[in-house]
Amino acid sequence: MKKLIIPKIMFVACHRIPERSFFYKGKQFPVCARCTGMLLGYLTFPLYVLHIFAVNIFISIALNIPAYIDGITQAASLRESNNALRVITGILSGIGQMGIVSCIGQYLGLLILKLIKGEI
Repeated sequence: MKKLIIPKIMFVACHRIPERSFFYKGKQFPVCARCTGMLLGYLTFPLYVLHIFAVNIFISIALNIPAYIDGITQAASLRESNNALRVITGILSGIGQMGIVSCIGQYLGLLILKLIKGEI
């Protein structure tokens, strides 16, 4: 009987440092705490698409700022972050990123409709 080979998922942009990652049953998550938060934030995208949830572009950009501040101040050795803060700022950033994607998608959709109608 052949052994089932499951390929490892590699997240190139994530450092996967063990001290900054979550563990479940002794196994490290494939991404760090901040990236885990971002991936959780990405789950809000269907809410944007279905118009259940909407945030304007400025708030979407602002939601990314805490993750940048946390990451930059830690990288500059100004302070040490913790996984709870990393995941929270990651969730906010993921929600903000999906808001930006949604705003761009809506703009492009309206632009395409105008092109079809001959308004442009």
